[in-house]
Amino acid sequence: MPTDQTAAAVLPDRTARQNAPTERGAAGYGAVALHTLRVAGAWARRVAAVVRPTGWILIGIAVAAWATGLWWGWREIILTAVILTAVIALSAVFLIGRSTYDVELDLSRSRVVVGEKAHGALLLRNTGARAILPSRVVLPVGSGRGVFGVGRMAPGEEVEELFAIPTLRRQVLSVGPVSIVRGDPFGLFERTDSRNEPVELYVHPKTTMLVGQSLGHIRDLEGLTSTVIARDDIAFHALTEYQPGDDLRHVHWRSTARTGTLMMRTYEETRRSHFVLGLSTASAEYASPDEFELAVSMVGSVGVRALRDAFAVDLRAPELDTAPPNARRLLDSLSGVEGTRSRAGDVAALGQRISADLPLASVVVLVCGGRVTTAQLREACVRIPHGARCLVIMASEGAEPALRRIGDADVVTVGTLDDLAPTVRRVLS
Repeated sequence: MPTDQTAAAVLPDRTARQNAPTERGAAGYGAVALHTLRVAGAWARRVAAVVRPTGWILIGIAVAAWATGLWWGWREIILTAVILTAVIALSAVFLIGRSTYDVELDLSRSRVVVGEKAHGALLLRNTGARAILPSRVVLPVGSGRGVFGVGRMAPGEEVEELFAIPTLRRQVLSVGPVSIVRGDPFGLFERTDSRNEPVELYVHPKTTMLVGQSLGHIRDLEGLTSTVIARDDIAFHALTEYQPGDDLRHVHWRSTARTGTLMMRTYEETRRSHFVLGLSTASAEYASPDEFELAVSMVGSVGVRALRDAFAVDLRAPELDTAPPNARRLLDSLSGVEGTRSRAGDVAALGQRISADLPLASVVVLVCGGRVTTAQLREACVRIPHGARCLVIMASEGAEPALRRIGDADVVTVGTLDDLAPTVRRVLS
């Protein structure tokens, strides 16, 4: 027979087995209730999404009319409630059915220069077996949108809508997704169905052509020579006496025979032509937004010329770090550059960043605004990597072209984009 201790151990186990079905049943009911609430919430959100503000107002008036009319027994109020309910029900009928449109969005060009118009087309095709009631097609463009009215379409019918997007400023616009909007004549309900992915439209800054090999004089077949003396390179510098560890392949035998001392060739270290563009985005350094746009255009103009001259180009700005392989990618990157109020975007911080990230840069071009002081320019130029040639371009809207030197850097002031090419040519000649 089991002892008292054994019985005491068995009783709780039996109790647990008896209570287990009840607990599982409660958990199951809770899960079902939670799932029901989620389905009801999703259904309510879908219903609420199709009701416009005018529809909510009319629904509220109808509910109030029903409550008032039934409570007080006013036939006139009840009749008003019946009419409003009928209008709401009739408007909801227009949402029934599916829009079987096949939509194609075609931009003739995904890259335009600021001021140009981007042209495109929308092709709608009824791929269903039934006619489609009139609807609207909405094309979002950035923060705005275009609306096209589409009439009744028979099965297999096609409709093409042409459009033009004006570009008033440099930016990256998101075009699309195209949405099919169905609604009622009273504007109470509206159902939207998105059909495709958005397309990015790049609005490039204006640029000017730097004619000829404007930057070519600082390039040779093997790179740029620097002031650093190397024991093994290409650009000959001088003859020096042999030092332990020197490569005997660079012995100058004629001088050795004449002097009786082993003489070695030394060279000026050459670097690969590495072109770095830095754009200051600090708003305090620019007199106006137009002056900042002028600076962006100058960066684009110099960068395009450098890429066409086969330089390895790096572009640096506070929130931009890229090495564009071609002019199109360079201008794409500049399309989204914005000014900032942070001091991290000023020209001095930009020089420090370039020195830290690209210490082997051979040519550095800094572009800043006309409000930059001489002290700020001096601080930026001191931070440029040692041995690199530095050119600072100050965008000062309306100013006369000017040239000066700060330390080892050439500083030019340019007032218009058309003045850039002759000014840079004068500096580099």
